[in-house]
Amino acid sequence: MNYIKQLNAAFEKFHFDDRLNPTHISLYMALFQEWNSSRFANEFYVNRRDLMRVAKIGSKSTYHRCVTDLDLWDYLSYFPSNNPYKGSKIKMSIIGTTDEPNIGQYDPELEQLAERYHPTREPVVYQHHPNNEQAVYPHRPVSGQALVSNINNNKQVNINKKPKGRQAVLDFFVEKYFNADEGKKFFAHYEANHWKTSDGKTIRDWHALAKNWMDRTELFDKKNTPNKAGASQNRDNLKTSKTKDYGQPL
Repeated sequence: MNYIKQLNAAFEKFHFDDRLNPTHISLYMALFQEWNSSRFANEFYVNRRDLMRVAKIGSKSTYHRCVTDLDLWDYLSYFPSNNPYKGSKIKMSIIGTTDEPNIGQYDPELEQLAERYHPTREPVVYQHHPNNEQAVYPHRPVSGQALVSNINNNKQVNINKKPKGRQAVLDFFVEKYFNADEGKKFFAHYEANHWKTSDGKTIRDWHALAKNWMDRTELFDKKNTPNKAGASQNRDNLKTSKTKDYGQPL
């Protein structure tokens, strides 16, 4: 898929769509970046907290309203998740027409072909063009579009199975603007369980697990906040005097 054509078609559609506001466009661009990071997969999973930060959205209700609107207006397909360990699923819509196939999954043949233009075992060497002095990469075609993105040519290896220590967990919670005490509880809980889930499976990404811990903590705190609206404003309702004279008539 030609992402330049897709992005240009999206902006053209924004221009004529009066239903959109800046928050819709900001969220769409954050989702487009996630789509790009997943090598334009047919479907990919997202984390609400990260999307809100990238799109500069401060309200959960605003986020849910905008992503629902984008789904309703055929910019994407939104599949909310009820699993606290898995984010919601997004399927971006192809806007406009394209003469290129939509490759959403990892293709080993394409990876081998790309290896001819970008060998993964050779260092990156840049040369300067004699005319315009721009850096030119010698292992890719000079003209035409690259076969694959030169950002994610290698399959990503998950290195976040287990934190390096408690301080790494505390730093991550503080980085996400969360209470460090919750980071201590998170580390103590999973350290005692040898970084395995409740069903005995090894944790694959403690970052994602920590984000869901934060989301569930916020939800729990909201549900358990006492409602003081109905409390009596008269604090002397139940007070009586010990020196009352019961001989007086009522």
